[in-house]
Amino acid sequence: MTISLSRAIGSVFAMGATPDGGSFLVQLVPFAIVLAIFYFIILMPMRKKQQKVADFLESLKVNDRIVTTGGIYGQITRLGDQTVQIQIADKVKIEVAKAAIGGLQGQEPVQEMAGERASQ
Repeated sequence: MTISLSRAIGSVFAMGATPDGGSFLVQLVPFAIVLAIFYFIILMPMRKKQQKVADFLESLKVNDRIVTTGGIYGQITRLGDQTVQIQIADKVKIEVAKAAIGGLQGQEPVQEMAGERASQ
């Protein structure tokens, strides 16, 4: 008799309903697990990367040698709130958005370069 009772209970759980009426919780648990996995695999690393980029952009100073995400090499001559003026050759200065700075010359890029995004 216990074998048939356990089979009956097992079939009830398999259909998504529990004897005490907790079918909503049974359906909610896998959804919560998927959301937790999504957060830890995708959102948390993305937030860490965004924080790393923001910290890098805040630490920029005049005379830093940088590379933009478009591949332009230059030296910072002036910092603004949203823009940076860089000297790319003698008497040639351009103004670029701070967000377009990919990293310091000779170091690992902090942001993806424009060509890397297009190839993916």
